[in-house]
Order: sequence, then structure tokens, then C-alpha cells
Amino acid sequence: MTHTRRLAVRPSLPGRRRFVHALPLGGLLGAVLPAAAVARTQAPASTVGEWFPRQDPALAQEVVGRSHTDITRVRELVERQPALARAAIDWGYGDWETALGAASHTGRREIAEFLLANGAQPTLFSAAMLGQLAVVRAWVETVPGIQRTLGPHAITLLAHAKAGGKDAAAVVAYLEGVGGADTRPPTADLSAADRDAVVGRYTFGPGPRDRFDVDVRTDRLGIQRADGNRILLFHAGGLVFYPSGVPSVRVAFSRQGAAVTGLTVADPDVILTAQRG
Repeated sequence: MTHTRRLAVRPSLPGRRRFVHALPLGGLLGAVLPAAAVARTQAPASTVGEWFPRQDPALAQEVVGRSHTDITRVRELVERQPALARAAIDWGYGDWETALGAASHTGRREIAEFLLANGAQPTLFSAAMLGQLAVVRAWVETVPGIQRTLGPHAITLLAHAKAGGKDAAAVVAYLEGVGGADTRPPTADLSAADRDAVVGRYTFGPGPRDRFDVDVRTDRLGIQRADGNRILLFHAGGLVFYPSGVPSVRVAFSRQGAAVTGLTVADPDVILTAQRG
């Protein structure tokens, strides 16, 4: 004879998982930690930046900036906050750069290898600088034409390979043989008179940052929003320019007679119009 054992079923109560979700953070911690420990764990609300839960943009910008040159500081930042190994920033108008991208186009092998060891995502550009010929060849053979893709600041794939020095010599030779790996966005001649004519301040709103300053430094035209990064401008023709690294964006200056009176920024639609003065 077979006996069936019946299990007693308790009335429906909140399960542990439901109980955990129902508790606020302080209540949950209070259930498992002494009150003093809870006080130490919870940061005052005033210390939480408005960017949270995203990473602190100042730290992201620092690690990307330092990855161009400074292995010591990069180590300090990433060892304290490992996710910074994958940090990326937009220098302006969509000119995105990662920490690994910075190390790659400057030929900083030690920084690149450290970032990769700590979770940075490898790219075609890092492979070119590190001399990883098999990786570069596989990309080019699998995706024909990919060697024309530009890196941060519109730096070419071949330039990344050359930054790798003798360790990347085989990649340089391969890319030169394939062709197209050193094609930069086209530019047009710009006379000194036209260059100097666009220099000045352009305002597009009432706020203290609602302006651009256009200037020339070491013969190179640049544009900068108040307290922002200075971005180089490259002439596409007819007083229309594109910002460094983003040839699809257009910064067009308008004229009335011989005087430059304003500018527009478009990507591809007009984002803003600013008046000179």
C-alpha cells in the first residue's frame, strides 16, 4: 500500500525576496547591521552628484586625458575604481574617445596593456598600435573597407599602427599594402584674411555660457564654448568648417558684405544660430 505524505502549507506571507524589496535601504541594512554601521554605510544625500548613478564625468575625463601620457595616475584611478578602465568622453560635437583610445593613438603600450588587463574593451585601433597583425588582418578581410574608419580626433588606423613603433611595423606594412588606411577627411584652402575674419565672440542666448569664442593659436583656428574644451576647426570650403574628429558636423559662418556676422552649428539639422558680438 502506498502512503502519500501531505505537506502543510502556511498561509501566504511575504517571501524573503518580497520582504527585501519592500524595505528601504536603511531598513534593509538595519536588519543585518548595527545602527552605527548603517550610519557609516549611507552617504549623506548632499554628497551624491546629480550625475549619479552614471560615473562622475570629471573622473571619466581625467582618466581619458591621463591615458594619453600618465601611467601612474591611470593606475591610481583604475585601481581605486576599476570601471574607469572603460571610461569614455565626448570632447565635443561627438568626438568620442575612450581611455584605451587615448593610449592607442599616442602609442602608450604600457597604459593600453594595463587598461586591457582591467576590463577595457579591445578595438581595431588598439590592435593596430599593439602590433596584433592577425587581429587587424581578420577585421580587414571580414569587413572590407573598415581600414578607412577613423579613430578619435579623426586619427587614421595607419597612424595608430605607426604610433606602436617597431612592435607594430608588420601592421604598418600590411595596412600600407591594403591601402585606404590613412585617408583623412578632405579640407579646403583657407586664406589668412578669411581665417582672421571669423575670429571673435558669438552669442546664442542670455546665459553666461551661451557663447562661443573663435580664435587662432599657432596658425590653427579653434572654437570654444565658455569654460569648455577648445576644438579645432577644419575648413570644408566657403567658410564652412567641421570640428576635429567629426566631419559630419558643420559650423558655418555668415557674411554681410565683407563682415562676418554670425555662425550656425548643424548636425545635420541646425542646432543653434549665434550672432557675432
